Amino acid sequence: MRSSSTPSATSLATAPEDDARARSRKYYITMGVRMVCLVLMATVTPYSWYTWVFALGAAVLPYVAVVVANAGSAPTARRAVDPRRAVEAPPGAPRAAEPDDPGVFRINESPRSEDS
Repeated sequence: MRSSSTPSATSLATAPEDDARARSRKYYITMGVRMVCLVLMATVTPYSWYTWVFALGAAVLPYVAVVVANAGSAPTARRAVDPRRAVEAPPGAPRAAEPDDPGVFRINESPRSEDS
């Protein structure tokens, strides 16, 4: 059964390239924090309880980075923007001949007929 509403370009999900870029950024940030933990674990003296915290961060953060990067983005509920919405014209701009005409092109597709 087909949906009665037409999808709008403003209600589409995030582009795959943008999603991959955001996931890569999260991964690199998390791995950067891991590298900081490794360096701090080895260089901060005297060794104490915080050395174990840095070691734990260095050991656990790779798993966290992979899980967060592979999770992807959650689908967001986006509201479609009506392309016929009123836009303020700059002062002195020519007015449209018909006030009911929003100036939007509509393309309607119909199913292919069997006899052609």
